[in-house]
Amino acid sequence: MLDDIKKTLWAAADKLRANMDAAEYKHLVLGLIFLKYVSDTFAARRAELTRRFLDEADDYFLHECDDEMLADELEDRDYYKEVNVFWVPEAARWEQLRAAAKQTDIGKRIDEALTVIEQENPKLKGILDKRYGRAQLPDGKLGELVDLVSTIGFGDDPGAARDVLGQVYEYFLGQFASAEGKKGGQFYTPASIVKTLVAVLAPHHGKVYDPCCGSGGMFVQSEKFIEAHGGKLGDVSIYGQESNPTTWRLAAMNLAIRGIDFNLGKEPADTFTRNQHPDLRADFILANPPFNISDWWHGSLEGDPRWLYGDPPQGNANYAWLQHMLHHLGPVGRAGIVLANGSMSSSQNNEGQIRAAMVEADVVEVMIALPGQLFFNTQIPACLWFLAKKKTARPGEVLFIDARKLGRMISRVQAELTDEVIDRIAATVAAWRGEAGDYADQPGYCRSVALAEIAGHGHVLTPGRYVGAEAVEDDDEAFADKMRSLTEKLGEQMAKGAELDALIRQKLGVLGYEF
Repeated sequence: MLDDIKKTLWAAADKLRANMDAAEYKHLVLGLIFLKYVSDTFAARRAELTRRFLDEADDYFLHECDDEMLADELEDRDYYKEVNVFWVPEAARWEQLRAAAKQTDIGKRIDEALTVIEQENPKLKGILDKRYGRAQLPDGKLGELVDLVSTIGFGDDPGAARDVLGQVYEYFLGQFASAEGKKGGQFYTPASIVKTLVAVLAPHHGKVYDPCCGSGGMFVQSEKFIEAHGGKLGDVSIYGQESNPTTWRLAAMNLAIRGIDFNLGKEPADTFTRNQHPDLRADFILANPPFNISDWWHGSLEGDPRWLYGDPPQGNANYAWLQHMLHHLGPVGRAGIVLANGSMSSSQNNEGQIRAAMVEADVVEVMIALPGQLFFNTQIPACLWFLAKKKTARPGEVLFIDARKLGRMISRVQAELTDEVIDRIAATVAAWRGEAGDYADQPGYCRSVALAEIAGHGHVLTPGRYVGAEAVEDDDEAFADKMRSLTEKLGEQMAKGAELDALIRQKLGVLGYEF
């Protein structure tokens, strides 16, 4: 049911886009969805309070309540704050905007509504994008968009509303990433990759950190994981950082929608040069940094305490990211990071030495090779690094998993990991750590390898080098017979090839091109 709603909404929203660039349009649509949600949850809480104030059996019952007293109580912000509902002043409520949808100044009205909501809710300061008054949409299209968003029913239950909206928001983010191609993928990590990171790390309590958080997908999946395993939203505290100002706002809205408490730093900023959480030591770090960035270096980073295992090359940030994460892990913290495959074997400009130092320090726990075509925006094959500040299970060993053949195509250009595959990977890691089930190496899929063997391979961490080949079923055909049938087949194919060569020669001859 919800899937149909999401698809219908997307089709309608995309149709209204006219000639506007998807990257620009994204903020208009997601901002309106956020505004509708904030208004709906506020109205639902207000209705719930009204009911409870008048119910004698309720803790909130107001004795001798008249209209004036009721109105006063309903204005008390604390009732809204305690359930993570934002305060929405009357002028900014959705019904007011919807009533004015056909007016020519609707864009200006939306900007004003966002401004007053920000003023009333310090948590949203500087986060809402006020770009509606100058939106380059043809006449009437913005009003139509307001009407369309009005059809998203978030219902009277704030919890259910949060879920519906969260899913619509996430679906739209994914669709925009797809529509924008290269640029969109920078802020959106495909769900199956995030799910894999979360399933292996199991971030169920404590501080969760993402130093390049994009639109906040890692946090959302972490929360889903916690709730699926019987925990509560408040069991983790969220820390993030993002350098792109519009993406930083998207992340804040994405988390606010779900009632997740977050700290994304004072401002959007570069993680290396303007670290927003310098003293943070996290229990879990999940990240998908941009691959192979070449223009990350700044002179102030010379001799930075984060470069514990060696100075990262100025032309590639991969090993800066890995060391930044290790620096920010608490004493028993774990990190999961998506990186380009080259990071597992590169020996350019000191990368080999840094990797060797990390392996010898025993901070590399699990390496997973991923299938190709998982990303919207890059064909670069990727891998997952799992790091541990202090290994509690199997010190002196690294688990290698080769998942390259486990992808499933979901469109002509994109693959994903199914939930079954993700569960298999998570179960393999859990068994290896001694947390559940018995672990055994499986040729072609997984193998636990001692550090000495890795050193013998020049500290290259590519799983394919260690897991070996899958055992192939022997079909019992005798070698001589198999060889004869293969030779016959080859003979047939060569004869066919010669026939086609002759035909091509003849056709070209007719056209006057002899050779």
